[in-house]
Amino acid sequence: MAVSRQVVAVVSFYMLAALVMVFVNKMVLNAAPNLTVLFMFFQSLTTVILLMVTSRFFNFVELPTIEYDTARKLAPLILVDTCGFTFNALCLRDIEAAFYQIARGLVLPLTIAVVALSGRSRPSWSVVGCASVVTFGFFLGVSFSEDVPARAVPTPLGLFYGFLSSLSIAFHAVLVKSSLPHVNGSSTMLSFWSNLGSAVLLGCLAGLKGEIYEFWGMVNNNSAWDWATFCWGNIVTGIFGFLISIAGILSVKVTSPVTHMFSSAARSVLQILLGVKIFGDIVTTQRAASAFIILTGTLLYTYVKSQESATTSTSQETNDTSPKDLESQLSDARGAVDEKSRSPSE
Repeated sequence: MAVSRQVVAVVSFYMLAALVMVFVNKMVLNAAPNLTVLFMFFQSLTTVILLMVTSRFFNFVELPTIEYDTARKLAPLILVDTCGFTFNALCLRDIEAAFYQIARGLVLPLTIAVVALSGRSRPSWSVVGCASVVTFGFFLGVSFSEDVPARAVPTPLGLFYGFLSSLSIAFHAVLVKSSLPHVNGSSTMLSFWSNLGSAVLLGCLAGLKGEIYEFWGMVNNNSAWDWATFCWGNIVTGIFGFLISIAGILSVKVTSPVTHMFSSAARSVLQILLGVKIFGDIVTTQRAASAFIILTGTLLYTYVKSQESATTSTSQETNDTSPKDLESQLSDARGAVDEKSRSPSE
């Protein structure tokens, strides 16, 4: 009973944190769409600070020693992570929250493809079939629908950002395996490096884009913008981005990949419903069918990988029979979710 309560508590906490991230991110991006990169910079910086503070009180939060050699080895992962973080935000900024899961629906097919190419291995036909189902759902969702109001039609650029975000996650899943040994296999160390590197890169990018100057001008001129939403949004998303890192670690430890995937599916449904309720997003029959097909294909993938892993474990006569699916791979590496979810999350 205690274990069941622990699983429920962790899964509920993870779902709540991820949903808060998506909707508060959306509110801030609606209030200050011109400060997207700066907003992401504040999130990364807040996570770094909170990790440093937490490490002084909890032993499971390990911080690395800042070394140039380690930074150089982790540079590809940090760069890809920063790109994914930015494209996530840009995608959420330009589309409706209820459409977010559809816009990033190619995460699974792209990850399967990138992992297969990097490992020079061919996925099973069952896995390919699952990826095909998800791909069909994605194209169904992004195809033109005449009954959608103009304001609810996703822009081509927003969809392109969603594709780039999905591609970044796919490369992230591959790079994590080669990056974890550089931090002694510690998820929190990798999270610290990733957030610190992202903060540096995003800070530089915000400066180059002129967002820092623009933000300073908006504050000094007291221009008509929703500064309260921007400030409080930064605080809330920074804290919850950090909490997602912790929740991801706990989720991997106390839940199975199947449980994690079903919780992700439930979160996706709640996200669509809340998008309609909070922002008045439009959900047509076509979009609902698209989301359902994507979730179905993803759940089928989890089931297939569970069966394949169980078969492999049995044939090797090992004691480790826990399957490793896409969601658990990403959670192991990022200490979070889908969506770094610190992303406006996955």
